[in-house]
Amino acid sequence: MAQLIPATSIQGSPPEVIRLFYLFKRLPEHVVVIQRLPALHGPGPDFLLRSDNRVLFLAVATTTPQEAERAGQLGLFGGEIRPLGEGEHERLTDFSHRTTLDLPAAILFPNLSQKQMGEPITTMATAVWVSKETLTPDRFTDWLDDQLSPPLTDQQIGHLREQFTPEVIVPAAFTVRQPIERHTAAELGRYLLDYDQEYALKLDLNLPETAQTTARDFQLRLINGVAGSGKSLIIIYRAHMLHQLFPRKRILVLTHNRALMYDLRRRYKDLSNEHLNNGKGGVQIYTFMGWCRHYWPKTETWHKLLSHRQRLELAMQIGHEQLRDTAVSEQMLLEEIDWYKDRLLFTREEYLAADRAGRGFALSPAMRHRLFDAITTYHERLQQRHLMDWGDVPRQLWQLWHNGAVALPHYDIILIDEAQFFAPLWFEIIKRILAPNTGHLFLVADASQGFLKRGQSWLASGLDVRGRVHRLCKSYRTTREILDFATLLYRRRLPDEDDDIVTPDLTHMPNGVLPVIIPLTSPQDEVTRVINEIRQLAQGGVPWRDILLIHASREEIGPILARVNRAFGVGTAVDPGQTDPKNQIRVCSLNAATGLESPIVFLMGAHELYEQEQSIRLADEERAELIRDNTRKLYMAITRAGQRLVITYVGPLPEMLTQPGSH
Repeated sequence: MAQLIPATSIQGSPPEVIRLFYLFKRLPEHVVVIQRLPALHGPGPDFLLRSDNRVLFLAVATTTPQEAERAGQLGLFGGEIRPLGEGEHERLTDFSHRTTLDLPAAILFPNLSQKQMGEPITTMATAVWVSKETLTPDRFTDWLDDQLSPPLTDQQIGHLREQFTPEVIVPAAFTVRQPIERHTAAELGRYLLDYDQEYALKLDLNLPETAQTTARDFQLRLINGVAGSGKSLIIIYRAHMLHQLFPRKRILVLTHNRALMYDLRRRYKDLSNEHLNNGKGGVQIYTFMGWCRHYWPKTETWHKLLSHRQRLELAMQIGHEQLRDTAVSEQMLLEEIDWYKDRLLFTREEYLAADRAGRGFALSPAMRHRLFDAITTYHERLQQRHLMDWGDVPRQLWQLWHNGAVALPHYDIILIDEAQFFAPLWFEIIKRILAPNTGHLFLVADASQGFLKRGQSWLASGLDVRGRVHRLCKSYRTTREILDFATLLYRRRLPDEDDDIVTPDLTHMPNGVLPVIIPLTSPQDEVTRVINEIRQLAQGGVPWRDILLIHASREEIGPILARVNRAFGVGTAVDPGQTDPKNQIRVCSLNAATGLESPIVFLMGAHELYEQEQSIRLADEERAELIRDNTRKLYMAITRAGQRLVITYVGPLPEMLTQPGSH
């Protein structure tokens, strides 16, 4: 079956075009059929067919037999009727002039027999006319092979796609794997969405305007892709395209961290040349928590959020008071608190009845009671101090909405980047703000980067994605060496892991330098070495914006920023979660790095992850869960790098970092 882009005919297509989709699906699988979006780009060919490196442009005539008969009697109607095929011929000719290439084209007449169609007028003979007799699966396949162009170069095909579907053009500034030579034919493909990406971009464009009776309350689509497969790019391109196609629909883009939000907003502005409307209508881009804050009712107090250090101290205090005689550590307590708050659980009874499968450690009924007491104490202590943690934000908003204290807006389209980090409660809120029966939810995710606990599935999050998943297997961000290193590390540490993991396709990936692993003796030496490496890069002409520092601990971000700014000048380095960076070095924690990318990445503090895993306080199940989470974090951090990766490690290198594939 051929690949059709979009997979179904676009909204408003005439019946003749819709019928042709069934014909095109019967073409061989190596054929790609792309439908033009006239609402975006004006008149032109209706379809571009590509078979290997040969192409053909098609215009579809909706002419009926009655209209064809009248067109043959122009003199009787005072010239009010245009000659048969004239409008379609003009569309093809105008487009051909823009491409500056002399390529074959055809006008399809699905309603007319050969007799009714007749022969083309001499001035329109440059396009082949095709009657309905030829538009059958067997005859059309044979006919097509004779009509395709001679083989074209990749550069010529890229040029045609730029003219036919300008929405697939990727600005050079949007990629971190930039070629040295900017204008060679071999590199042009990196600046266009590939066909799988374009297919994902254009899924489900027939958005309903009115409520329909369906088995689903809303339309749902999940794009599951490897790191660097263009998921964030698809989110931005789709938001922009849908806003052009449906200017009256309200569109919301959500992600989970501010650094990625800033990046999405900047890309959208660059792509659309328009400012975001984070008010009424148009496209809005927020973190989920930022969206909650924006719609927090003015009548309700927004309590200060406690810091990570305060959370740890409070968990240690409660653990010492209530769980000292158990194997539950303060980290386990915090994880259980987060798990509880991320769900629609509000009472002891609901917590005791909840399915904890995949939590990483089992609890007897008696221990569940004790954990719930500890969770309750934690919440009460926060209230006493007039504080809340991030898990309280969506819970309180949910309760305010449920009690009628706040009216939340409705959106026609919600697009979510890094959806693997969204909690079940978040999705419950998102489903409530989608327009009933007509809303469309579009998710992109990479299960290999998710820190969600084992057993957390899309279905457990309240989303039935069966039959609604499209996978992207090619990475366009990084090099073969870096992705191979990340994949090998992942598979060796998690050999039995297969939860929705998309295996990367390494074919045709560019080669680069091997990841560099630098062993050091102290954390102070680690920062000093990274600063020295940055100094050498700067002397070689590398701009600050091409450097990203990721540290395993959020507590180290402030000190690292201070040292880098002392070394290179105030303002040289920023935390991208706090400031929208310009030409500046970015420094962030491991948990805040998701969605970011950079030509050069320094991964620091990895020894802290390994030291956590070796703690004698960990039970076997807890250790396995920690190794799983840490492995996914490492994989995510490694695949942020577009060209070069440097890992610094304090202490003797563990076995996994002494394997072949690095130096």
